[in-house]
This record gives sequence, C-alpha cells and structure tokens, in this order.
Amino acid sequence: MLKKLNGILNIVIGTCIVIYIGYGICVFLDYKTHPDLYIVRSAPWYTGILLYGMVTAVVLSVLILIKLIIRLKH
Repeated sequence: MLKKLNGILNIVIGTCIVIYIGYGICVFLDYKTHPDLYIVRSAPWYTGILLYGMVTAVVLSVLILIKLIIRLKH
C-alpha cells in the first residue's frame, strides 16, 4: 500500500512541476505576443509566475514531507 501511495505522490509531484513550467512558458509567450497589455499593469509581467511558483513550492514541500514520512514508516 505504501509503495502505491509513493508512486502516486511521484506522479503528482512531476505533474505539479510540468504544470508550473508550462504556465511559465505560456505567460512568457503571451507577454512576447501582446506586450502592450502588460504595460498598463502596475506589476511586472512575471508577477503571476512568481506567485504561482510560491504556491507550487508550498504544495511540493507538503508532498515531499509526506514522501519522507512514508519512507520512515516503510
């Protein structure tokens, strides 16, 4: 059971990382395509990427902590 949970956590961690990278690429490409839309904002264009990165880091930290607990129990 713990091996199956560990495998699921590995998939979720990989998915979180890929989604964050994809989001960053999409925002960058949107900025390069429509720079005028980002000029009217008071924050830089990459603020959303940084915020999403912090949320992703918290989620990954929790998932890694769960993986460590599983490893100690196993």
